Amino acid sequence: MEEQLGAGVPDGWQRLWMPERLAYIQGEGKGGECAFCAIGSMDDADGLVVARGTYVYAVLNLYPYNSGHLMVVPYRHVASYLDLDADETAELASYTKSAMRALVAASGAQGFNLGMNQGSVAGAGIAAHLHQHVVPRWGGDANFMPIVARTKVLPQLLSDTRELLAEAWRD
Repeated sequence: MEEQLGAGVPDGWQRLWMPERLAYIQGEGKGGECAFCAIGSMDDADGLVVARGTYVYAVLNLYPYNSGHLMVVPYRHVASYLDLDADETAELASYTKSAMRALVAASGAQGFNLGMNQGSVAGAGIAAHLHQHVVPRWGGDANFMPIVARTKVLPQLLSDTRELLAEAWRD
């Protein structure tokens, strides 16, 4: 490892520089139109939309915890689960189940983390627009990379994942 003068005490960490993450961290795009509202009106491939319903759609997360990390999002711009009407709530639940089925069919997912972060204090990256996370899990998917290298290894491009899941969803 080459030492850089003035950079502090050298340590054992490797750095994976991802300057494109800075835009997300700084909230770029969060000041204008809501990202989820924009995605709802985009072409499926461009928006990484896997499936569309009457009240909700399923979309791949741009910053996934695991390959295939989907979000189920209502078209209507609401912040709280309490703001959904009965039809929206039912379709959100149904699409969550369909997302799980598609992930099992397309990738052999062995388990799932499901959840909503309600409000910025609860960790919601986009707190103003409700979204449910559907994160597929496999035995051994939490390997040493995040711990040792602080790096997530995602073995597939988002566009390829979208194609596989959209096909599995239709089946």
